[in-house]
Amino acid sequence: MYIFLVIKMVVIGEKFPEVKVKTTKGEMNLPDEFKGKWFVLFSHPADFTPVCTTEFYGFQIRYEKFKELGAELIGLSVDQVFSHLKWIEWIKENLDVEIKFPVIADDRGDLAEKLGMIPQGATITARAVFIVDPEATIRAIIYYPAEVGRDIDEILRALKALQISDKHKVALPHKWPENELIKDHVIVPPASTTEQIKERREAKERGEIECFDWWMCHKKIE
Repeated sequence: MYIFLVIKMVVIGEKFPEVKVKTTKGEMNLPDEFKGKWFVLFSHPADFTPVCTTEFYGFQIRYEKFKELGAELIGLSVDQVFSHLKWIEWIKENLDVEIKFPVIADDRGDLAEKLGMIPQGATITARAVFIVDPEATIRAIIYYPAEVGRDIDEILRALKALQISDKHKVALPHKWPENELIKDHVIVPPASTTEQIKERREAKERGEIECFDWWMCHKKIE
């Protein structure tokens, strides 16, 4: 007889689960704490570990860039809150950086399990990132293993790209805004009807867009 344990992981497009959490800034209700704002929740395997320390340093020195995009940061691990506080104190004293964003103490692993942050067979959280929009919808999910640190600039890039996509109804290419083919241009959604093909060609003739073909058009946005 076999017993299968099914753990449902959240996916892009789902609402962020409602939960009360303990943090280094006190208790918070998520996602209500950031209602009307973008927020980036990221998990780390453990406090007082070298790779995690480099990531926290990287997140903090870019914190103002996240705030400029109208987004908040919030960290998480299965360590207890006193461990977070002591580690944050160590970072300030030794690296001269004050961690100003809250860090969730998910010591029972409840939220980490809901979000699928704990890899199979592990007892610590992976390096997961959830980008959540002002409507509390999960818009992007990024996972790294414990042994590989994240590129925080890529998380910033993804956040900005999502905001531009929402505002201008466009798509963003590989490595935007430094794409090898179209540089900082954005991609116009492909035509899906013969009438739209005609419209794309006319827009190209007017100089409003540039195209490799009618299905691959791009333009610069201000």
